Amino acid sequence: MTETYPEKLVKYIRDGLVEQEHFGFVVLCNREKIIGTTGETNNCPFYLRSCAKPLQASLLIDFGMDKFFNMTEDEIALCCASHAGEEIHTETAQGLLKKIGLEPNTLKCGLHKPLSKTEQKKMLLNGELENVFHNNCSGKHIMMLGLCVMNGWDILTYDDINHPLQKLIKQKIYELCEIKQNYPVTSDGCGVPIHSMPLFNMVKGYLNLFCNPVYEKLTHAFLNKPYIIGGEDRTDTKIIENSKNIIAKVGAGGLCIVVNTEKEEGFAVKICDSDMKAREIVVIDTLKNLRWAENIPFDRTIKTIHGKVVGEIITKL
Repeated sequence: MTETYPEKLVKYIRDGLVEQEHFGFVVLCNREKIIGTTGETNNCPFYLRSCAKPLQASLLIDFGMDKFFNMTEDEIALCCASHAGEEIHTETAQGLLKKIGLEPNTLKCGLHKPLSKTEQKKMLLNGELENVFHNNCSGKHIMMLGLCVMNGWDILTYDDINHPLQKLIKQKIYELCEIKQNYPVTSDGCGVPIHSMPLFNMVKGYLNLFCNPVYEKLTHAFLNKPYIIGGEDRTDTKIIENSKNIIAKVGAGGLCIVVNTEKEEGFAVKICDSDMKAREIVVIDTLKNLRWAENIPFDRTIKTIHGKVVGEIITKL
């Protein structure tokens, strides 16, 4: 396997001593070429994880699912989302599944607690247990089931790599990302197949999607409904809410893809140890350095639980 050479991107300095360091990559490009890089990936592939969601959702438009089920912009956004499991997310998910005419037990994404800490506390106080709609991938799975219903495909095996839907998803992702060879595939956390590719191809896929008038409903859903895309304390929501014409989507494994729909350029960030806070500050500082967005909030201070400042978080970008 080809070696990669990540660069030190983030340092936590606590009263003069380096306490944490995070390494990774940043790849900036347009559709034709790489414009700049930090760290050397040597074109090695990484798994798309949840950054695949808008690429997968392109089939929603291709098959006219939005019209077939009279989908709202909230519902379209949810199909692309890694949502925090708040009431606005779960109610939107329930409404879309009802339109499709299926029951919750058809969803194969599994259960986990809401990503929203506020929602977790609320459920604990009310004695509520998590359900399938709290899963951050529930919108994607509902979309997959909707496509199966429309096309008469088996809904019991929609998560299988040999299912007609999953074959089409691979074909579509490879088309958008301009992939010419096969790369490793695995199962995502929610159970469906997830593909890998170089960071450059990931960004190209996003540019081919979000800068294409054919998929403007997906673009508008991101720009108009950023809270549906993520939610409480989610990096992509913060970025979209505090910028103009910027689309962002996070994925597990320290990944985030950002697109400037006006300039038709984008970048991918990959943090090697998957640290979410390091990923967020690298994305924010990259946006600031590019002058794409200046005022995205991020507390760079290191504090005790009493609020005393004892250090700072800095990036080398």
